[in-house]
Amino acid sequence: MTMNHSAVQDFLWDVIIVGGGPAGLNAALVLGRCRRRVLIFDDGKPRNAVSHALHGFLSRDGVDPAQLRAIGREQLALYPSVTLDAEQVVDAARTETGFTVCTSDGREFRARKLLLSAGVVDVLPEAPGFAELYGRGVFHCPYCDGWEMRDQPLAVYGRGDDKGAGLALEMKLWSQDVVLCSDGPSDLTPECGQRLRRHGIALREERILRLDIGSRLPYRASFDIVFDSGPCLHRAGLFFNTTRCQSTDLAKRLGCDRYDPQGCEVESHQQATHVPGLYVAGDASRDVLQAIVAASEGAQAAIGINTELLQEDLA
Repeated sequence: MTMNHSAVQDFLWDVIIVGGGPAGLNAALVLGRCRRRVLIFDDGKPRNAVSHALHGFLSRDGVDPAQLRAIGREQLALYPSVTLDAEQVVDAARTETGFTVCTSDGREFRARKLLLSAGVVDVLPEAPGFAELYGRGVFHCPYCDGWEMRDQPLAVYGRGDDKGAGLALEMKLWSQDVVLCSDGPSDLTPECGQRLRRHGIALREERILRLDIGSRLPYRASFDIVFDSGPCLHRAGLFFNTTRCQSTDLAKRLGCDRYDPQGCEVESHQQATHVPGLYVAGDASRDVLQAIVAASEGAQAAIGINTELLQEDLA
């Protein structure tokens, strides 16, 4: 979308944050406590929208992800310099004073610093049943859902020594009954195939036609994996390792040379990119993809941003 600079708001924010998940909310909290003028944009489409519970987050283990975001927003209300906006940011550009962002409703806003924390989107396998079971029987993160699926028959969807066999071997922590389903040629090396057999992991290379859930629609739903040949495979859960993509390419548009569709590499532990004033935190930064890590990265980015602003203001 082309910037209409005549419509840019006169107010200059200290920081604009794109994305209101754990990274963005925690960054806003730290910056709000520093009395920084912060504007957060969040369109309400988090990566974990299908999840019923968030795990591995001390003091919040098992909480509904939506509840965590609601708690974060409630706490931000105590800081008058922090504002939330539900519109989607569709474009951004660098300016002499920092950045200008444009929202889907045509508004434009200016800020000295920009933090991208909009996260990523998981690319699900295309066969019927994957989308319907996502978050109930199909999962992407064993650290998030492995415990709940422990000691049950599991499948792993993936190919190659890393994405396929690596995840299948990892799932042995939670279950002794693990089958690797590659949905076509597995692309495993002979050595890795032997390793799977040594650890009792079966391999199914037939094409997957669908995941058949029948009439079972509870929170956790067992299902049958239906192949184009051979018997069906009944499983209680499936963990996939395909790919993901950033929910926005704003970093690329702003000239980040370490942009990748799956996530950006940052310059330091304070989440700065090589683009002056541009920071990336959360799942889009290609670090460990956990809510608690995202919150930590948000705090680190906030401290980096505040330090940079102090250096500019008190030079």
